[in-house]
Amino acid sequence: MSGRRHQVLDAAIEVLGSGGLRRLTYQAVDRAAAVPPGTTSNHFRTRTALLDGVVAHLENLDREDWDAGAVPTPATREELARGLAEMVRHLLGPARSRTAARYALLLEGTARPAVQEPLARGQDSLARWGAEMLRRLGSPAPEEHCRTLMALLDGMMLHQLSLERPAFDPEPGIRTVLAAMLPERPPAPPGGAKPGGDRPVPR
Repeated sequence: MSGRRHQVLDAAIEVLGSGGLRRLTYQAVDRAAAVPPGTTSNHFRTRTALLDGVVAHLENLDREDWDAGAVPTPATREELARGLAEMVRHLLGPARSRTAARYALLLEGTARPAVQEPLARGQDSLARWGAEMLRRLGSPAPEEHCRTLMALLDGMMLHQLSLERPAFDPEPGIRTVLAAMLPERPPAPPGGAKPGGDRPVPR
């Protein structure tokens, strides 16, 4: 991806995350990206193309985070709780605009399958990785547990984005749910390998 195109898409995510779909205009993105007027429209000839570009860019940013080890594979239930809580704090802190942009797109996806499909594809990739992680930690129903856990995290983040409680701490709730899903210590892996020794790439 060209540097200018990347710059425009980063700015589009900021605009979408801070102002919603109504604020996502060529002019707003040009201003946010600090590029000459008309730059965004040169790269994306229609608003649909711009939205599609944003969806693809969000997927790429998520892939970069995973590939960089943003969420290391946990070896115990406690490590998973701490890691997920830290991830939530990151998504509501430095990556807040990206999180808000994704929720705005999810709502748009109810009317536009072309937006919904790539978002669902990214979520499915994450669910496959998460289910395997939960299986290693002893979940008897890893796919179901993963979907439940993802719904919990989405609910936490959506409520915090919209209501913003100053004393928000995701970790206690995450610990409660994980305690109902997982044993305190993961089962011994076959062959003596250490649990969580290899982190599969989710995409």
